[in-house]
Amino acid sequence: MTKETIAILGGTGPEGAGLAMRWAAAGYPILIGSRDAARAEATAADLRSKVPGATIDGAVNREATEKADLVVLTTPYAGQAPTLADVAPALQGKILVTAVVPLDPAAKRRVPNMPGGPAAVQAQQQVGEGVRVVAAFQNVGAHQLQDPNAEVDCDVLVCGDDRAAKDAVIALAEAGGMRAWDAGGLANALIPEGLTPVLININIRYKSKGAGVRISNVNPPAA
Repeated sequence: MTKETIAILGGTGPEGAGLAMRWAAAGYPILIGSRDAARAEATAADLRSKVPGATIDGAVNREATEKADLVVLTTPYAGQAPTLADVAPALQGKILVTAVVPLDPAAKRRVPNMPGGPAAVQAQQQVGEGVRVVAAFQNVGAHQLQDPNAEVDCDVLVCGDDRAAKDAVIALAEAGGMRAWDAGGLANALIPEGLTPVLININIRYKSKGAGVRISNVNPPAA
């Protein structure tokens, strides 16, 4: 069965590139999206060297979105609104997975004040009801994703208002070697988004790179 094509907007960054590498290794065609086509292709070429035989191409964000079946947003929070404004028409009818995390510009170890609600909710408001927005992957360290031999020793919390869309993202997480959980509606994205500054603080305090979240005492549903 042909696997869906995944566009990763912000895929030139460490988080996006790490997700791209894992999904490419699982057989998914990948489009690396960027504002700069040359930069996108350079990242794609680097990933192709790491995953021989994989289908990984680079493109500007709008083109990548148009060609994709599912889109993942991994830009910094400041880039979320302008990126979505550019690609919104091409997103209609698709799933948008956002891994965006707002960080306090004065102190990344502190949860920022978000009067507009979670970044994922803001994304849904911006792109409209024709796009199924799912929040996921905010608490997974990029260095784990970028090491193809590393076990991702944390869980992925998946938030969204469409159950089928969440199930699709949970399946993607599992394809990338991660364990994922349905964590409720999109408004709940406030929690995984807010956990990232907490994990940054823990990493700094305990000289670690891999602090993550684990859900305990729950059996995953049977496949």
